[in-house]
Amino acid sequence: MTKLHDMSGISRRGLLAGAAGMGLVGLSGLPLRAQEAPRKGGTLKLGISGGSTTDDFDIRKLADWVPVNQAYMVMNGLVEIDSDNIAQPELFSAWDAEEGAAAWVFDIRQGVTFHNGKSLTADDVIYSLNLHRGESSSAARSILAPITGIEKLSDLQIRITLESGNADLPYLLSDYHLLVVPEGFDDWSNPVGTGPFIPERVEPGVRGRFVRNESYWKPGCANVDAVEVVVINDVTARTNALMSGQVHAINAVDFKTVTLLGRNPKLEIVRSAGGQHFTFLMDCTKAPFTDVNARLAIKYAVDREQLLKTALNGFGQLGNDHPIPQTDRFYNSELAQRAYDPEKATFHAKKAGFDPLAVTLSASDAAFSGAVDAAAVFRTAASGAGVDVTIKREPADGYWSDVWMQVPFCMSYWGGRPTADQMLSIAYESTSSYNDTRWSNERFDALLKEARALLDEEKRREIYWECQALIHEDGGAMIPMFGDYLDAVSKDVKGVKPHAMFNLMGARMAEKVWLDA
Repeated sequence: MTKLHDMSGISRRGLLAGAAGMGLVGLSGLPLRAQEAPRKGGTLKLGISGGSTTDDFDIRKLADWVPVNQAYMVMNGLVEIDSDNIAQPELFSAWDAEEGAAAWVFDIRQGVTFHNGKSLTADDVIYSLNLHRGESSSAARSILAPITGIEKLSDLQIRITLESGNADLPYLLSDYHLLVVPEGFDDWSNPVGTGPFIPERVEPGVRGRFVRNESYWKPGCANVDAVEVVVINDVTARTNALMSGQVHAINAVDFKTVTLLGRNPKLEIVRSAGGQHFTFLMDCTKAPFTDVNARLAIKYAVDREQLLKTALNGFGQLGNDHPIPQTDRFYNSELAQRAYDPEKATFHAKKAGFDPLAVTLSASDAAFSGAVDAAAVFRTAASGAGVDVTIKREPADGYWSDVWMQVPFCMSYWGGRPTADQMLSIAYESTSSYNDTRWSNERFDALLKEARALLDEEKRREIYWECQALIHEDGGAMIPMFGDYLDAVSKDVKGVKPHAMFNLMGARMAEKVWLDA
């Protein structure tokens, strides 16, 4: 068997890093400051957007920033993606792949206990993985669909067998849904994990308090005595809470005011470039988007340059109607950038039988900071391109349960994923429960399956390039821009680093940082 968990020193660091352009900056633009040794104590207060009264800790349906951050406070994953976008052992301590990478043996970390005192064993890992398999409605179901068997070899070792080889399996097992709970656990309002903090009280969509797990197994982590999460979905209120000292850090800083905020001498802006992208979702099973021409009309009716400039204040890159960022080694660099083209938009609208094409776009800043403004910019451009857009402003609370994947046309976002396969699988494979455009393409599904089994990088590149082209031409997502992750943090918080995988250090800030005072 071939040892694969030490590959970070070879080519993957350069190929997968996605960290170019990341940095921790203040007004001066100076790089990340030197870090001193962690110290214990204090209460870390986080103001986070992306919370709802419908939230709980069900790992199968984690969908937004508050539940994901809180889940990582309470539970651990099997594999962690580090700040260089490299897969590192977490509750798995090591792994080996058999020849062809269709069977893998994973060692489970010894000496880890759950908050209830139970020791972590293979039974807990197998149970937790199986929550996402079979008839599960889990967002990670498609990621684990290629698994044909999970076998317990001992109390601290399992074998995972795949239908075909996949050299990226450890990366896929880093998905934030794949957290570990005790065997048989199902009380998602009262979670039990192996994580750095234990929930003291949680009011969904409002606030939560978590106290340190004194027996936490990771050295140098769980430094603060407690973490208080305040759900602040409104970006202005979130910014004011940081500036007034009510919280130590906020996520999803307003792109339009980030430069001004960075001039505050008590704060620093954490800018991380990665795979975060903002989407206008067309449900391919609902009129008028059952016709590819209606979808193309929308894609040609957006002025991407203007959106990037006005909605993101330039903190990002142009999108090309597929989800793979320029930092990914399989990014299709030869796919022509789609430009604003009113004539082509009008042509496709008429070909679909509409003159003009009238659509209602559900928008909320719950989708991303500045989403409502972005909708207005799109409406203006579309009005001259044969597309009549009515904006329906939706409340932030309940957006992900009542609007997303419920209406024909809405705004959304995706955080990046460490591999192209993971991003394409979770959001575009027809069998994925998180395929939020309900796009189905047999050719795409077949290509995706073929690419997973290949160890030839050049052949995989060819396939992933075609996958991007299929989504670009036929898919139901209009993706005008990729946005940098922007957080703002008090200088009292130490240990902060940029991370290509989500805001707030890959949703793990609470575990990693410490307070100066």
